[in-house]
Amino acid sequence: MNRIMKGRSLTLPIILISIAIPAAVAFILLVPHARLELGFNTRVLPLFHALLNSTTAILLLASLYFIKHRQVRAHRTANLVAVVLSTIFLVSYVLYHSSTPSVRYGDLNHDGVLSESEKLQAGGLRYVYYALLISHILLSGVVVPFVLFTLQRAFQGRFDKHRRLARITWPIWFYVAVSGVLVYLMISPYYG
Repeated sequence: MNRIMKGRSLTLPIILISIAIPAAVAFILLVPHARLELGFNTRVLPLFHALLNSTTAILLLASLYFIKHRQVRAHRTANLVAVVLSTIFLVSYVLYHSSTPSVRYGDLNHDGVLSESEKLQAGGLRYVYYALLISHILLSGVVVPFVLFTLQRAFQGRFDKHRRLARITWPIWFYVAVSGVLVYLMISPYYG
């Protein structure tokens, strides 16, 4: 694979993927009447997503450890597995949200409407949840091209540029993974 990647620029495909992913997610979230029937109970998927995100966060920590200890092969493996898990997450997330209505933070009776009493019960944590969720969503869209370009530079053997870009990519990707778990933990009491 390294020989194939060395001379080839994947800039255009990376840009197209980086635009297509957030566009697809936005469409699914903003057009709720376009619901798929998957033929199985999707209630377990949010927990599955949290497990994928937590495993990705652990792999990213391992990746950082490995590269600081010059264990390049283990570093590469940890990052590639993290990319695979993130891809599985993305596909599963899109399937879940295209088949299941969104859950609202504080919706205790699961009717899809947040009453004044439910808002009062949720209190100030609602604002913490939405700040975390918004930052998670925005950065999850931003991190895609960073991850892909960082990987491309590694496969091309352009390690000086890989290192520089990884210093930006790693903290964003790690934040997205950890915040995804926190978002799940905060919203999980409201799943019906």
